[in-house]
Amino acid sequence: MSEVSVVEGGAEDGAPVPDSDENRRQVLYWRLLARLFDPEEQASLESASVAVVEDIGLPVALLDPATSVDSVVQRHPELAGEFDGLMTPEPDADGGRDRAAEVRRAALASKVLLNVFSTGSGTVTAEQLARWQSDAGWLERALGCRPGELRGGRAGAGGGVSPTGTGVGTPAPDLSRLIPEIGPELGSIEAGLVRRMHLREVLADPALASRLTPSMSLIEQLLRDKNNLSGVALANAKALIRRYVDEVTEVLRTQVEKATVGELDRSVPPKRVFRNLDLDRTIWKNLTNWDPEEERLYVDRLYYRHTSRKTTPQRLIVVVDQSGSMVDSMVNCTILASIFAGLPKVDVHLIAYDTQALDLTPWAHDPFETLLRTQLGGGTDGTVAMALAQPKIAEPRNTVVVWISDFYEWRTDELFESMAAIHRSGAKFIPVGSVTSSGRGSVNPWFREKFKDLGTPVISGHIKKLVHELKTFLT
Repeated sequence: MSEVSVVEGGAEDGAPVPDSDENRRQVLYWRLLARLFDPEEQASLESASVAVVEDIGLPVALLDPATSVDSVVQRHPELAGEFDGLMTPEPDADGGRDRAAEVRRAALASKVLLNVFSTGSGTVTAEQLARWQSDAGWLERALGCRPGELRGGRAGAGGGVSPTGTGVGTPAPDLSRLIPEIGPELGSIEAGLVRRMHLREVLADPALASRLTPSMSLIEQLLRDKNNLSGVALANAKALIRRYVDEVTEVLRTQVEKATVGELDRSVPPKRVFRNLDLDRTIWKNLTNWDPEEERLYVDRLYYRHTSRKTTPQRLIVVVDQSGSMVDSMVNCTILASIFAGLPKVDVHLIAYDTQALDLTPWAHDPFETLLRTQLGGGTDGTVAMALAQPKIAEPRNTVVVWISDFYEWRTDELFESMAAIHRSGAKFIPVGSVTSSGRGSVNPWFREKFKDLGTPVISGHIKKLVHELKTFLT
């Protein structure tokens, strides 16, 4: 039996019976679409949506664009759990659809989508930015991610994301398949909001600055503007940068610690402490001492597990393009380099470049100080960075060179030939197209094909991929 989208009411004999839940759901989504494309209220849709929300027992505040999701949850804490995984619904066990539950999800999804994707125009205050960041965090939770996780990457091209599942007969929206696209779009929206702020005025007021939540978009703007700041504004900017660096460092350090584990070194005797006792091996090796009459095992030797790991002194040279298109990679790789610099027997060198190259090795252990010394923006000339990197390769087979760039270069042939020479020398050469949390990045197709033919394909994607590659070489 086909479904029809009509207002609830009677039906003539033989006519399809309207599905009231389907109608309610469509009312909510049509209102969402109307408000996304036109901030003016549509009276009929607004009144119908209020009736639907009240009828299903949800607060009318869900329909107020001026109310943040945080405010709704504070007043109605029982709703907090419903936002988690809201847009990645599990199918019903019997394969059917719970239409009443879909209406409820539609109301909650409409709230978070409208708050995030309808940002208005004009100047943005620190409070408005903080509210948007919080609402975006609720959207990330609804998509099954941690707050801030999707916005970790470089802001993509402009544009919004329209909700799926608004047609007749379609279930509640499942946007999980769009996560690779939604992350960069959220970053783009956030970057736009930051640009609409009077950031220098906000930073000059400690009360307003304290409302800012550090994010990649905000850090990028702070790094670009740092030379124009002074006094209280500069101090507040540095505090925000350090806070963001510390937060990202904690996440990446956990990934590195999980990944960088070398093979057991059996040449080092195991420590004879109780926590290293290999109980299974001890019992197996002493089975010949079993006394069946006393039903007792006599142990004349204890066996312990080896815990010492093999480590080889390695040199890690990280070259990062700091031009305008690679800001997020600059931040992430600076932090990652500092983490590896803290590992035993890893000699880290860090070079940043645009049309000029800067050797940041003396500050490689401190990402905060490193970022303050970068000069974001400008063109790209990798040959100037190569001039600094090549002399650092003293023992090729003991060296890994990580080159992070979109590889849109002026002197392509000259740069590629020097990179190929590093590879032929025996050093490990890892070209990286992007090092972001979202995994989105653009790479010059010419370089991509050349690296593929060379046998060193470009890594483009999540920063975890780079961590894995470094792990296989450094451990």
